[in-house]
Amino acid sequence: MADTPSDPASLAKALEDSRRESHELRSELEETNRGVLALYAELDAQAEQLREATALKSRFLAYMSHEFRTPINAIRSIARLMADGVDGPLTEEQHKQVGFIQTAATEFAEMVDDLLDLAKVEAGRVEISPAWFEMVDLFSALRGMFKPVLTNPEVNLVFEEPHGVPKLYTDDRKLSQILRNFISNALKFTPRGEVRVSATCVGDRVTFSVADTGIGIAPEFHQTIFEDFAQVKSPLQKRLRGTGLGLALSKRLAGVLGGMVDMQSEPGVGSTFSLTIPVRLEQPQDNG
Repeated sequence: MADTPSDPASLAKALEDSRRESHELRSELEETNRGVLALYAELDAQAEQLREATALKSRFLAYMSHEFRTPINAIRSIARLMADGVDGPLTEEQHKQVGFIQTAATEFAEMVDDLLDLAKVEAGRVEISPAWFEMVDLFSALRGMFKPVLTNPEVNLVFEEPHGVPKLYTDDRKLSQILRNFISNALKFTPRGEVRVSATCVGDRVTFSVADTGIGIAPEFHQTIFEDFAQVKSPLQKRLRGTGLGLALSKRLAGVLGGMVDMQSEPGVGSTFSLTIPVRLEQPQDNG
């Protein structure tokens, strides 16, 4: 243990050293505080710039989506008139080419709809209209919706009876939109086998699952599959066009409904996309 100075000169020197150390420590703390404040100011500025950039992107997407609608509708109308033979009968090859135009226009329209919905979600302008409804009715509507597009005889679309699932209080249109995205993707990437849609309830939450026996998704894409414009690289993907927005939009809509999405997949085995939401949406968001 160090000896304590006893003479006045040593005491004075020790006191002066202590004061100098305290002053230096106080100066260092003040410098650190100034640095922290500067960092906070920089972070605030960057956050504001990010908010402005997000707002500009959302406005741009909304504007372009609206502007694209007129030419898309014109193309679809003209193609429909041509297919109906209003200006005279078409040859087999002409019917084929008009069919390509109609398919491309439909895909373009779907992309525009996804862009507009994405812009609304990011801008916080999604309107939520919750209501009570039965799961049986939702599955029945989805079954009827996909019946006309089941053109591959080697793929079955199965809707399991939702036993034990109570009435839901949420926005059925937003829920249906998410499930449509899941089912459409499953059908697109399942050359043969089945796509199975089911719902189970645990406690106050219900989980919807869309399981397929398709090509599956490689592990390196599992973390990015729900990001904007994400595309899975595969030979089948190259032949099937898509926007890469459907799953990103589904993830955001799930959040609006108070839920979350998940995915499990293995290449060559298949994929299961799931959505979990509360049975009752307690506090509908007013984003009007």
